[in-house]
Amino acid sequence: MELFEEVSGDNTPEFTVSEIAGRVKRLVESELGWVRVRGEVGRVVLARSGHLYFDLKDDRSVLSCMTWKSQVPALAMMPEEGLEVIAEGKMTASGFQSRFSLNAERIVVAGEGALMAMLERRKKELAAEGLFDEARRKPLPFLPNVIGVITSPQGVVIRDILHRLRERFPREVVIWPVAVQGDACAPEVAQAIGGFNALSPGGSPPRPDILIVARGGGSIEDLWGFNEEVVARAAAASEIPLVSAVGHETDTTLIDFAADRRAPTPTAAAEISVPVRSELLADLAGNEARLSRGMARSVDMLRQRITALARHLPHPEGLLADPRQRLDRSSDALPKGLRHLVHRKRGDLVGAAAGLRPTLFKSRLDREGQTLDHRANDLAMCLRHALERKNERLSALVARLGVRHVRGQVRQESRDLDRISTRMATAIEARLARLAGRLRALERTRATLGYKATLARGYAIIRSGKSVLTKAEEARHAESLEIEFQDGRIDVTGVTAASGGPGTSWAGTDRDQQT
Repeated sequence: MELFEEVSGDNTPEFTVSEIAGRVKRLVESELGWVRVRGEVGRVVLARSGHLYFDLKDDRSVLSCMTWKSQVPALAMMPEEGLEVIAEGKMTASGFQSRFSLNAERIVVAGEGALMAMLERRKKELAAEGLFDEARRKPLPFLPNVIGVITSPQGVVIRDILHRLRERFPREVVIWPVAVQGDACAPEVAQAIGGFNALSPGGSPPRPDILIVARGGGSIEDLWGFNEEVVARAAAASEIPLVSAVGHETDTTLIDFAADRRAPTPTAAAEISVPVRSELLADLAGNEARLSRGMARSVDMLRQRITALARHLPHPEGLLADPRQRLDRSSDALPKGLRHLVHRKRGDLVGAAAGLRPTLFKSRLDREGQTLDHRANDLAMCLRHALERKNERLSALVARLGVRHVRGQVRQESRDLDRISTRMATAIEARLARLAGRLRALERTRATLGYKATLARGYAIIRSGKSVLTKAEEARHAESLEIEFQDGRIDVTGVTAASGGPGTSWAGTDRDQQT
């Protein structure tokens, strides 16, 4: 198609720049339409507006590509610089810059080699962040009460896991159904891991003690959802121990490195999660038997040791023979010793009593009585002399003071006391009057500044429960309101509009309560 024919002379038609750009745009879009382009990803830019811009290049040319913000969520993968991809979309041209570009709506990796290269690069980046370190792996519980399984509810994988759990040790299983391949696989698996971790212990549904992420075997494209970065990060961030059972034993995905334990198959994951109940019972029975035998042997050994020690002990009669003989000898010697002691004590008493005669005691008492009489007479005489001296001194003091002088001083002190009392009463009354005036002034200020005066000027106070509301949004979401006016309060009950919108109507009840 030609834009115009070559015409000589002044009859050649003229076009504006916009007309030429528009015709080129229509030509490119009508002739090329939907295309598939293979090339290496160059510059990649995700603009603040949400639009994606990148380049596709080969050894000779570069093609500008863009994906609009509304189209980005539908992409199976985000382009990465240096990755060989196949982009599908519509060709278009930009008139104001005279450039053509590809509106890429689909992007896939071109070949398994490119996928493996991107996987290896992503694996190195996550390993550098420490997501695959052995130190962060959590030990699996020996016997979990609840097992969470993240897999497709259809297929043999979930049936194999449940069958093997029933064979080994039946446990409660909570299944979170997800897509195990395709574009929805990665976000659903990551959401399931986060959802199980968000459950509360003891809630409904119960929070699992261990998680199993399982899928059967497949090609690298089928398992690619488990190589996405969002899945690996969710597995590494899981607080619940996680077992990865994706694919067959030879298949390896990023979730295997981020999980706490990798199982070669989903069936092996069930075997790792729980022990064999029959083996535990057998071990328990064996331990019980060994414990019984050990206790029996210990009792026998103690009995033999006690018997051997008893042989070395002397007979009880032999132990008591010597003490019994000493007791008999002491019993025989005791009466004789007591008689001898009584005779000796009686002699001591007779010797001491020889010096105790009544006449001796009587003469001594007479001497002590005379001494006591002399001292009593001396004391009485001293007291009389002291009393006489005190009386003389008191008479002299009374003569010096004089009765009239004392009475005059008492009258003067009484007059002074009356005058001070009068002045004190006057001062107290003045002080009380000043305090009363100040109190009345403060009361007038309180009445002026209090909220009652504000209510009298036409305002109202709106409460919800005990809280005072100051914003319309708070009143709109309150279940009931209480409005206080100058002369009382009313209760208002909210009724949400039937349309489900934010509007709320209110019904009031007058409480007729003065405040």
